Parts: sequence; C-alpha cells; structure tokens
Amino acid sequence: MSEEKTITFAELNLAPAIFKVIDEVGYEVPSPIQAQSIPPLLAGRDLLGQAQTGTGKTAAFSLPLLSRLDPKLRYPQILVLTPTRELALQVAEAMQTYARHLDGFQVLPVYGGQNMLAQLRQLQRGVQAVVGTPGRIQDHLRRGTLQLDRLACVVIDEADEMLKMGFIDDVEEILKHTPAAKQTALFSATMPKEVLQVARRHMKDPVEIRIKSKTSTVETISQWYWQVKGLHKLDALTRILEAEEFDAMLIFARTRIETVELAEKLEARGFSCAPLNGDMTQALREKTIERLKNGALDIVIATDVAARGLDVKRISHVVNYDIPYDTEAYVHRIGRTGRAGREGKAILFVAPRERRMLYAIEQATRQPIKPMSLPSRQDITDRRIGLFKEQIAEALESQDLEFFEELIDGYQDEYDVGFRRIAAALAYLVQKEKPLQHEGPADPPAIEDREFSRAPAPRGERVAPRGGPSQRYRIEVGRSHGVEPRHIVGAITNEAQLSSADIGAIRLFHDFSLVDLPADLPPQVIRLLQGVWVCGQQLKLSVDAGPAAARSEQASGRRPYVKPGGDRPGGKKPPFKKRGK
Repeated sequence: MSEEKTITFAELNLAPAIFKVIDEVGYEVPSPIQAQSIPPLLAGRDLLGQAQTGTGKTAAFSLPLLSRLDPKLRYPQILVLTPTRELALQVAEAMQTYARHLDGFQVLPVYGGQNMLAQLRQLQRGVQAVVGTPGRIQDHLRRGTLQLDRLACVVIDEADEMLKMGFIDDVEEILKHTPAAKQTALFSATMPKEVLQVARRHMKDPVEIRIKSKTSTVETISQWYWQVKGLHKLDALTRILEAEEFDAMLIFARTRIETVELAEKLEARGFSCAPLNGDMTQALREKTIERLKNGALDIVIATDVAARGLDVKRISHVVNYDIPYDTEAYVHRIGRTGRAGREGKAILFVAPRERRMLYAIEQATRQPIKPMSLPSRQDITDRRIGLFKEQIAEALESQDLEFFEELIDGYQDEYDVGFRRIAAALAYLVQKEKPLQHEGPADPPAIEDREFSRAPAPRGERVAPRGGPSQRYRIEVGRSHGVEPRHIVGAITNEAQLSSADIGAIRLFHDFSLVDLPADLPPQVIRLLQGVWVCGQQLKLSVDAGPAAARSEQASGRRPYVKPGGDRPGGKKPPFKKRGK
C-alpha cells in the first residue's frame, strides 16, 4: 500500500518572515487542520472549521493571517475572539512568537481582570493584532478606545464555548463594529444551529473544513501526567529515568533542535541516548533505530515525524517531554509502546497553562490520565543502593575473587584496618562518579488538586464552595433577559479571575438574580464585576439588601429559579412538614 504524501510547511507559501520562525523552531509538518486551513486563509477566503480543541487551530489561523499582515500599519488588522482569558493569553503568545521576525509587530491580549490603563497605553502606541474575550472587547468599544473599522480579519475561536458561556450575542454585537469586507474565520468543536446562524450572517461563501479525530488508544498502556512545578523538567525527567524500571524509552520533544539539546544534556548526566529527527540522514536514522532494537541504546529523543511508523517491541515507556499540539499526535506518540499486547506506560509533562490540552486529550481518548508523583530524593537513593547491591551479588556469584581476597588480606595485615572499613572505602571509590546518595534539587512541594484543575467545571452547575464565609450579591440580569446560571458562572470566572468553586448558590428572578460569592472579595474585583456584561446587561453587582425584593416577586406570582444546592447554608432543604401538623 503506497504511503500517503505528507505536505510540509515549506509547501504552504507562508511569508518568508513567518516561515523563518517555523524553520528555526524545527516544526516539520502541519497538522490536518493547519494543512487544510492555511491555503484558503492565505487566499483571503472566509473559513468555517470544525475541529476539537487540541488540533493546532491557533497556528492554523495565525500563520496565514500574520503572513498577510502589514506591520508598518499601527492599527488593529486582526481581531481574535476567545471565550476565556487563558486562551486569549495562549493565542497572543503564540502570535508574538510566530511574528518575531516582523519588525514592529505588536499583539495585545485583552481580558477582564487585567489593568485597564495598561491596555489603553498599548492601544495608544498602536497594535496590529488584538486577542480578547467578548466582555472586555465590548468595554473598549463602548469607551471608544478600540477602533475596528480598518480590520482585515476576525477569528472567532471555540464558538461553541462562546455559546455555552452566553457570549454569542456579544460576538454578534462586536461584529457590527467591523468592516463588511473583512475576512472571517470561525472555529468550533461542534456546530450548534446558533453558531451556524452566526456563520451564515457574517461569512461570504466560506470554505468548510471538518477534521475527524481518531481517538483509539491501546488499553494496555497506563497513562500518567506530571504537573510541571517546583522542579525543572530536566531534573524531573532525570528522576523518572533513574526510578522507573524500563526496557527502552522513547522521549518526545516538539522540535528537531530540542531533540539534540535534550540528548546532550542527558548524556552529560550519564545516560546513553540519541536524538531522532528529520535533520538526520536516512542512514543515520535507521542506524539509531537498529541500536534501539538490539539493545545497544535504551533512550531515544524524537520528533513526531521521525518516530512515525516506529515499531520497536522493547519500548516500554513513552515520555511526552513537550506536550503535543494536537490530540492526534498524542495518540500516535503513546502508540509506540504497548505493542503486541505488552504493557506500556505513557508519561505526559503538563505545565499549568497547558491544562486545556490535557483536558482535550482526555476528552478525545475518553480515558483518564492519572496524576503522578515524582520519585523523591530518598526513592532515588534507595534505587541506586538496590542496584549497587545487585552488582555486588552478581560479582560474588560470577567472578573469581581469589586474587582480590588475597589483596585485601594483605592490606588488612599491613595497615591494621578492619574489613568493614576497607569495604566502605572501596564502595566509595566505585560510586564516586555517580554517588549513591541523591544530591539533586530538593523535592518540590506537594500540589493541591485545586491548584491544577484539568477540566473546566460544568457551566451553570452547583459547585462546592471553597469553605470560607460567603456574601449574597444582587446582579441586574434575570430571566427576562434570557440569562441562565451557566452564563453567570462563565462571566464571573472569565472576567474576575475567580474559580467556579468560588461561586455558591444562584437564584434567578424576573429582572435580577442573586449569587453567593466569597465574603472577602477585594474592592477592585467588585468594581470589575459591576461593569461586566451578561446577555446584554451590566451586572451592576451590589450586596443584596435583603429578602424584600424576592418577596415582592413571589407575591406577583413569579417563582425564582434556585441553582441546585439551594440558597440555604450547605444547600440543605427545610424539614418536611406533614399535612395537618
């Protein structure tokens, strides 16, 4: 069967300044969404893309749009709308990286909870790209501090999440401030009718792309993740290499350069390893793979492309040193272990800001990835001592030691030193180059689960409060405005840097709602929430004055919606009263 031709970034006609960055960081081939999206976006076409989170959408729109941008013009040419501040930051940082050879390029992330004056100063200096959440973008439009009349392109990222969080109307309102002749790209994991209606109203003959995700993973592979915190990744990897009992290990890095650098650093720490990447000749790649197969080499650091089709049965462990850009790559990577029915182990390094990708991988594979604790310094010491004892036992069993016994007897007679002391000195000499006692970095502090939530809390559902005292607040948006609890939760968590766990009971009335929030909210957070918009209404957050307003609604025959858990302490229901009592 002939192998399907793989397109490369060099064939996509990106601007030289953009392709230079791609080449420098060592990206080899585009993901499916990138390969299909870049040509029409470069041609100025509108685009409707359906693909899961974690398929490489950011590069899919950033690379072609930056290729068409004019850095000499100091006004917004690209607007990217995202549902959350975390995604806004990720997109802005990626665009800044891709455009590092575009002289004068500036991108501004705009989101709630950030200092408004800093955003205003940057806008006054001039930016070519703005990446932001709908609420804060609308705030700038109302102030007149953001002009979108000369915009060349708008990207709506994760449109279905916008819909879930109640931002889709805000998105439409923002689009009214943009030129009719602009280019529009919309990406969404699913295509609800409301999202498709937005596309039809604002797009002209869009190119439609649908990326189907293959989600099968081998059941014999146990999957684990380590949160990158407290230790450098290299130190963490070193501990894993020392503590894990593995036959052969495949370590994945994102770029060709990183495979070489990591291999050099590990060799300096005493490990026998080699890189495997697209810069190597075919003969050298085959030689490296052959050494891995026959046991002459135990550790290989590879890129996705170089490891494609790699089938070495003795690979027992796969380590994702760099988290992949898309879920498909993850599935391909860990598929290099657990071959022929054998058990395998996959370990994923995840930085806090990469938790969205971890969640996307779990969703795509429909399998949980369990958190792992790094081996402690004592674990490493115990492991080294165990291996040292095994070496002693093997030498006692397999070697003729008569000459050395006579040598030690002679030394003991000559210097009157006990055998225990002599053995200790010899053990020290043997382990001097690699001490048995681990002296690396201190163990990182324990990580609480709430510091690193892998999956966003379900929007609008009752969440457990953090345990501190709460205060009931009134917000000026209610059922008459079409609000749902998920809209309120989404707006508060997105704009005020609060977790969904900070939000208690929510009660919806006709034209206002009540929400329980931490009693110690800082004044600046309260001021921020007062200006947040939900379903076309400003929250105008204020401390609830009491039950009078609620009673007036009940007297009018309207019953409030009570968020699951109720509005009583602990969410308890009142005692059931029997009829007639």
